[in-house]
Amino acid sequence: MRPAGIPFTSLHAEAGAPSRTEVGDASGTYSHANGYKFDFSRTSCLTSWIHSTYTYTGAWAGDGAPHYQAASGNVYADEGTHWDVTFYSCGC
Repeated sequence: MRPAGIPFTSLHAEAGAPSRTEVGDASGTYSHANGYKFDFSRTSCLTSWIHSTYTYTGAWAGDGAPHYQAASGNVYADEGTHWDVTFYSCGC
């Protein structure tokens, strides 16, 4: 998890890793651009872990993506080709 107050985009830059956003990504406080959303490759291992660890909360009305929620409030959306994760807290 990202340390409080340090957006993922800053961590990406320090690590030399590119940030990834999609065409049409929403703006706002909890956005990719502000470092609160991050896309993870959809691997069978990660998908299995999310399914067994977090609570299924239904499909999002906007695009039908199944959502899973952690106890921390962070949301994992299965967008088919990748997981779109919104970090509302550091999980502490």
